Amino acid sequence: MPKQKTHKGTKRRMKLTGTGKVMRRKAGSSHLMSVKSSKRKRGMRKDAQVSPGIAKKAKIIMGGR
Repeated sequence: MPKQKTHKGTKRRMKLTGTGKVMRRKAGSSHLMSVKSSKRKRGMRKDAQVSPGIAKKAKIIMGGR
């Protein structure tokens, strides 16, 4: 059976931590920043953890462990 190819789009958007968590960027931080409150913008800086159901699939298509 052939090997599964890495999904490059997912690979660029998400990253695997050392403990195996899948992290992603928060949505909405690209444009129209003047409308958003400082508190909201500050919350968008940190990476968010991907939900367990999606994380399982993401690990597989990222060529994960």
